Amino acid sequence: MATLDDVRAIAAGLPGSEERATTGGAAWFVRGKLYAWECHPWPSIPVDMREIIASELVVGVKVADRMDAVALREMAPEVFLRTTTRWGEPKVAFRMAGIEGDHLAELVTEAWRVQAPRYLRREHGGVDI
Repeated sequence: MATLDDVRAIAAGLPGSEERATTGGAAWFVRGKLYAWECHPWPSIPVDMREIIASELVVGVKVADRMDAVALREMAPEVFLRTTTRWGEPKVAFRMAGIEGDHLAELVTEAWRVQAPRYLRREHGGVDI
């Protein structure tokens, strides 16, 4: 099972990434832009999703567009949550217990790429897509 320490390790390898403690838990930023976070069962989240978030570790990440989130939810509906809040769209939240290490690394790195400035993306991958 993936943990927040796994997210920390992935984020630590991304240029310009920093972890901050927020009212909802741990969160990761690049140049002041949020790209990954520990989900918290806020009252604005639908009750069924709030119950999941309250009972297990759920992480949210930014995605390039809404269709990416839809595709992930359709690919693994038992792992990717249907919805959380409208704030911060496009994004997707997922149950850490259902994520493999390689997929977690891909999700966190892609979320970072969505938010990182071009010069950091180039520094990390050599090319800017």
